[in-house]
Amino acid sequence: MTAGCKPIRVMLVDDHPVVCDGYRRLLETEPDIRVVAEAGNGETGFSQYKKHAPDVVVLDLSMPGIGGLETIRRIKAHDPRAHILVFSMHNSETMVSHALQAGATGYLTKQSGMGQMIQAVRQVARGERFIDAEYTGGAASRSVPATPENPLQALTSREFQLFKLMAEGYSISEIAATLCISPKTVGVHHTNIMKKLGLQNASQIVRLAIRCNVIEP
Repeated sequence: MTAGCKPIRVMLVDDHPVVCDGYRRLLETEPDIRVVAEAGNGETGFSQYKKHAPDVVVLDLSMPGIGGLETIRRIKAHDPRAHILVFSMHNSETMVSHALQAGATGYLTKQSGMGQMIQAVRQVARGERFIDAEYTGGAASRSVPATPENPLQALTSREFQLFKLMAEGYSISEIAATLCISPKTVGVHHTNIMKKLGLQNASQIVRLAIRCNVIEP
């Protein structure tokens, strides 16, 4: 690192301590990067962001509690200039698109080499978008059309967030409590989601989520 240059301050948000430890060790081998905070869930991640104001947040999407998408939304609502890099096991174009719509600056899958994270962190820190090479087409433009193979693109970002929670088994009351919205609002979203996707019950939600790589079987 050039003398007088400040290091890139990074916060890690992932619910697996071993994974966080690996990220930290990797990033801190670089002289221009320093990990200043870690969190194991979205609520803590948001709190830590307000405390530390890192240059880059490296964040997983699948976490207990509010989850990655809501964490992105809350951080961006608090600080529209926040730079957020999603580093996720989800490798579907739908997840990439909705993460970008929620406010993420970059998206990298965990199938990518760890060395790519260093490049991504530096690029995102400059305010530049970084998208995994596999998704430099439609997802990067935020406008992936809905198709029979990819129906979830018919959902808004908020609807997709609720769809994911529904697929994970959250009830309407649990979703309302998690996202700090009313059960009535969740119910309206639920009705719209089912109508848009042509679904009839919870089992169909789960099957579609698995088919679209939103949740694991």
